Amino acid sequence: MEILRQILLVVHILGFAALVGGLLVQLKGPYAVNALMRDGAGTAFVSGLLLVGVLEGGDADVDHMKIGVKFAVSLVVLVLVMANLRKPSLPKGLFLGIAALALLNIGVAVFWSSAHTF
Repeated sequence: MEILRQILLVVHILGFAALVGGLLVQLKGPYAVNALMRDGAGTAFVSGLLLVGVLEGGDADVDHMKIGVKFAVSLVVLVLVMANLRKPSLPKGLFLGIAALALLNIGVAVFWSSAHTF
């Protein structure tokens, strides 16, 4: 189980790296959702769900409040990314809002103390 948890953690981190990388590529404008953002948001969301399932199935002490916050923020990011995928451009505020939510989710993972960091 520990190996599976570590693999899922790596995939989760790579998903967020792809999302943030896709956001950084678009900073010059025009602001739009790209494939890297779509794939990163989806990968981070699904791997996060699987990671929680593995943790719940093992002996890990899961911080449900932290998971709930990360789930809600990730879901909003995923919905915003998918809803705006086909639009040629986004308003600057919406684009920066997606970026802020992605960074907030990373901050929750890093700064919210828990038995496991994910």
